[in-house]
Amino acid sequence: MPLSPPSRALWGPRRRTLLASAAGTVLLVGCSGGNGDSGTAGGGSRSADERSRARAARDSRELAARYDAVLAAHPDLARRLRPLRAEVAAHAKAFEAGATDPSPSAAPAAAVPAAAVPTDPAKALAALATAERDLADRRAKALLEVPGELARLLASVAAAGAAHAYLLTDGGK
Repeated sequence: MPLSPPSRALWGPRRRTLLASAAGTVLLVGCSGGNGDSGTAGGGSRSADERSRARAARDSRELAARYDAVLAAHPDLARRLRPLRAEVAAHAKAFEAGATDPSPSAAPAAAVPAAAVPTDPAKALAALATAERDLADRRAKALLEVPGELARLLASVAAAGAAHAYLLTDGGK
């Protein structure tokens, strides 16, 4: 006697499973740069690695400066923003720690003018969320262009930035 097909009309994985698999594939492709050795015999990849690290550290320092400006303009948001700002500063240090010559990336970030911070706290949070999201997106795109260990660090920091963006929006309340 033949078995009747299950009552579910569609076979195969659910949409949620496919989306999770696609996201994981992107991370695996970006993170499969080998054993973490970013240099080559000619040294070309090494300087590209150093430039990428310096740029990532600078971007994190600039984002920390944005947090500082919002904290200065809206001290009542300190409890919510200080932990996120501390993580952003830690990201900058992580990128600098892997650099063989940290001096180019150790330059101070440009200060964000107070006039650039919205006077409405909700809009200030939204601007920070946008900055976090934009930086996370740029870092996610850069995964395919950098070697193994730096790609893993970028992936981790991009994920943290996306989480920060969520926490800065109404979804994080």
